[in-house]
Amino acid sequence: MLFIRGRKRYAFTLVEVLIVVAILGILAALIIPEYRNYTQKAKESAAKETLQIMRTAIVRYFVQYGVAPGYPGDNTDANPLEPSFYTPLIREHYVSDLPKNPFNGLSSVLMIKDGEPLPAEATSEYGWIYKAQTREFRIDWPGTDSQSESFYEY
Repeated sequence: MLFIRGRKRYAFTLVEVLIVVAILGILAALIIPEYRNYTQKAKESAAKETLQIMRTAIVRYFVQYGVAPGYPGDNTDANPLEPSFYTPLIREHYVSDLPKNPFNGLSSVLMIKDGEPLPAEATSEYGWIYKAQTREFRIDWPGTDSQSESFYEY
């Protein structure tokens, strides 16, 4: 208890403050890992949902036009180009915009030419990887998810 000019004034002791700080530290140590786990799972869910939406849009475009999006002017003799991939999907309202990869925030697409194989693994240099010839659409993110499944194999 402190006395200031004849009046009582109550204050916390150093021990009380240390106890409160210790309790807050323990709570933070318990909560922060759980928060990180939830954000990781949210990104995984967003990636799976985006892949499903984009793959559905690619199939719908193919069924309607008989050619996969990505070929300039729907000419399958030309090399696939990124603007020829997303522009028709947006124009035909299959998607509202090219989505961002939830892990790296990129929406760019690595376009694989006909006859070339998909990369052996993801590099995270792009948001997505697309091969028009086979209509394969993948996320460009290395590593595995919380279930030990490769992001690249989603």
